[in-house]
Amino acid sequence: MVIMLKPLILYEDNHLLILNKEPCQLVQSDKTGDICLIDIAKHYIKNEYNKPGNVFIGSPHRLDRPTSGVIIFTKTSKALTRMIEIFRERKIHKTYWAIVDKCPEKETDTLKDHLWKHEGKNKSFVKQKGTTGARYAELSYHLIKSYDNYFKLAVKLHTGRHHQIRVQLASRGMRIKGDIKYGARRPNKDKSILLHAREISFIHPIKKEPLQIVAEVPYNETWLPFK
Repeated sequence: MVIMLKPLILYEDNHLLILNKEPCQLVQSDKTGDICLIDIAKHYIKNEYNKPGNVFIGSPHRLDRPTSGVIIFTKTSKALTRMIEIFRERKIHKTYWAIVDKCPEKETDTLKDHLWKHEGKNKSFVKQKGTTGARYAELSYHLIKSYDNYFKLAVKLHTGRHHQIRVQLASRGMRIKGDIKYGARRPNKDKSILLHAREISFIHPIKKEPLQIVAEVPYNETWLPFK
């Protein structure tokens, strides 16, 4: 495998494998045929623990390819089933960091919209309530700091919709740095966007103990000024 997994590991036990995904890493295989994190994780477990046969890795949630930060995998089907339920029942708390190109009108606010996904464009849009296929979306944010005409937000998701943070912020003119799909002026050199899954907390699906996982932002020239 091209990518070494060990430096990415934030937490590991017999049930969970939690990583700090690097920007532009693919989580699950797609039409590009690029190596994905699931395959890398299977390779790691097979070799690290001398596992015979096929290795199981479950993926209870996703991160967009250009984003970075905390991603949870499961090592057993039992853990996968329970983690899916945790996500479905919103018994998990997620905080993201986003670098946007416009100062928010309010230092702290809650955004409520209805989002509709265009499958062909792999893009979501804000639509009026009642639009067929549109789903309710809610997030809250807090302004952390400003730097060189960019603004760092801490964002908490209250729902989990396709491209939710990207489209809700962009609809208010707060485009995430590098996110040309949602109106950013220019791409980042590495094709990433400055959206980072900073922290995630939940009750362990098997051990029933609280877990709080924090991921450092990527150490590269794109993120460095905003650390």
